[in-house]
Amino acid sequence: MSGLRSGEVASAAGVNRQTLRYYERRGLLAEPNRTPGGHRLYPAEAVTALRVIKAAQRLGFSLAEVAELLDTGRYRHRGHGGSELAQRAAAKLAEVQARIADLGVVADTLRAALDAGCADLIDCASQPHCPLPFDDVPTAMVSGHDGPGCSPDNPVIQVHDPRRRSRVFT
Repeated sequence: MSGLRSGEVASAAGVNRQTLRYYERRGLLAEPNRTPGGHRLYPAEAVTALRVIKAAQRLGFSLAEVAELLDTGRYRHRGHGGSELAQRAAAKLAEVQARIADLGVVADTLRAALDAGCADLIDCASQPHCPLPFDDVPTAMVSGHDGPGCSPDNPVIQVHDPRRRSRVFT
């Protein structure tokens, strides 16, 4: 029997043995052959597969998404339909660009807070020049007796978030 032992594969791919076994349990790596003594023997392609998994994670794909990409690739290699990689990469790119835009807003707000000299959140919130986005924070309305399931002992809290639907908590 020939192949690479767990430590060799892990070292070559830059992961630890626990990661190797975890990916095996998740189905990202095929279960390897075993020696008569029970040691795992991986094919050389396992190193490439691990490097692909880690690269995809660095690009923002979750392990579930990586598994889908790998399954799609395996399905395509068996002579079936085309790759979805371009579609999934475009969707991930759009997601990353949206996160970057959100982080830009956060960075601008933090710069404005530093420029405004905000030293205390409570004091800053009461000042007209406060740049912190208190207006965007969901507001809570407590009602005591006027809704279903309401009683003095069981008030209902309705959270209004301008970005989402209102939610009611009892």
